[in-house]
Amino acid sequence: MKKVFTDWKFLLGLLLANALIYFAYDQSKVFWYILTGSMLFLISYSILNEDVDDRITLGQYLIYGLLSGVALYVIFWIGNFLINGLNITVLADQVTKIYKKFAPEVIWHYIALVLVIIPGEEFFWRGFVQKRLLANSGIWPSIIISTLFYSIVSLYSGYIVLAITALICGFVWGFLYAWKRSLPLVIISHITFNLLLLVFFPLV
Repeated sequence: MKKVFTDWKFLLGLLLANALIYFAYDQSKVFWYILTGSMLFLISYSILNEDVDDRITLGQYLIYGLLSGVALYVIFWIGNFLINGLNITVLADQVTKIYKKFAPEVIWHYIALVLVIIPGEEFFWRGFVQKRLLANSGIWPSIIISTLFYSIVSLYSGYIVLAITALICGFVWGFLYAWKRSLPLVIISHITFNLLLLVFFPLV
């Protein structure tokens, strides 16, 4: 474990990701432009430093990806139902504000989300950060630490609900990646979850 935290490429990647994502959230008027550019950069950084894992067949990663993406959406739908049913207004208000501030609005936002932003997050947080942790620690430490890193950057949005979402999803995607060592699997799962959450069945 100690070795990875003295790896300058690992530390530089984390520093760059935090800086870029902080800037994207800080400049909300051009959020989609900055985030898209940031993810293109992080994809490039990841590919330059790590090979892409894909150890299962097309059929397997489609099945696991689709099912896990749907399961995650159901979990969040139930969570949102409970928040509203229990009248937890602080959390309910945050969910509404997040949709209003960060949800895609125009066609290119949706294209960037599916083709750049979601793959970029998975290439970097699973295919680079978690992969380096896996090479220097056990499976569970790699899942937990990479999930925490993934969640922490969501705090730059100013919404604790977004960080909680990243914590839950990051743990699931981290587990899937450690289990199957397939980057396409977690990308499909992530896309499925986001399309359900943002396009087909939004929570607000």
